[in-house]
Amino acid sequence: MAETHVTKVGIVGIGFIGSDHLHRLTKTVANVDVTAVCDIVPGKAQKQLDKQGLEAKDYSDYHDLINDPNVEVVVCTANNEAHYEIVMAALKAGKFTFCEKPLALDAKQCMDIINAEEKLGRRMLQVGFMRHYAPEYVQMKKMIDDGVIGKPLMMDQRHYNQTQPEEYDSTRSIIETAIHEIDIDHWLVNDSYANIRVFSPKQTKYVQNKNIQDPQIVMITTKTGINIINEVFVRCQYGYDIKCDVIGEEGVLELPTVPQVATRLNAEYSTAILTDWKARFESAYDIEFRDFINHVSQDQSPVGPSSWDGYIAAVTADAAIKSLNEDGATQDLDFPDTPEFYQENSAVKSV
Repeated sequence: MAETHVTKVGIVGIGFIGSDHLHRLTKTVANVDVTAVCDIVPGKAQKQLDKQGLEAKDYSDYHDLINDPNVEVVVCTANNEAHYEIVMAALKAGKFTFCEKPLALDAKQCMDIINAEEKLGRRMLQVGFMRHYAPEYVQMKKMIDDGVIGKPLMMDQRHYNQTQPEEYDSTRSIIETAIHEIDIDHWLVNDSYANIRVFSPKQTKYVQNKNIQDPQIVMITTKTGINIINEVFVRCQYGYDIKCDVIGEEGVLELPTVPQVATRLNAEYSTAILTDWKARFESAYDIEFRDFINHVSQDQSPVGPSSWDGYIAAVTADAAIKSLNEDGATQDLDFPDTPEFYQENSAVKSV
């Protein structure tokens, strides 16, 4: 029997999601050894290693982690502003890379990453759009493809997050929060985007900075005329709430909420609402990393969301920010055809 290969992983950025992935890769995903970590804040990574009872090299410079021969795969969970440089360095070193969303801050940086990856001759990178692995979204996608509700006509969505810090501005609401719907929607309905507009309704009292707009409404029209409405509210006070309804010619698909035990007590019937995005999509994160590691451990290209998916999301997000800054003016979108490079052996293809 062949010996099982243990994939040696280095994680750059040990913050909120980085520490969560550190735990996932050491406690949940099989045949992984996190051999190195790195964080720009001195002592932060080591503190998390100690907390989780783990041992790994603690680098202060991500270049040293990437160039460590004992690191085969780089996981980038650093601040968004650092994604581009870290990913480019990892690809230059010829190492498989997992980058949390967004791939980069704008479309130009994403195209640079695409060009770097294509020079390597095969896919080396996966973007952390974990909803592609969420069982409920996968089921919804299959039902749409099977024509269960006829042709999709509209989508009605919300992405509500509990209180974000004051520095979480209008731009971050798009590139960190709405980016999930921007990525998943065209995949769900098998259609490209034609235009987008973003505007602000009445603002919540929990925004003190008048330059921050929250909530926001994102409206997208696809090439075939499907209308998509997404309410983005990052200072929602009651919990973490995700909704996705796809309205078709014959019926409606409704994304289920996470099952909760109902309580009948004191003349009330109630169920809990989640407050943590990690709990909402925990299974999706687990499935995502198992799939990624399963492929790269065998020296195979990853098949999840690609650099091209990151580019499509970035182009759309750039237009969304422009619309928001122009009082909701509609921004037209036009994308080139998906390169064959990103169509081959890919489970998630942009349209």
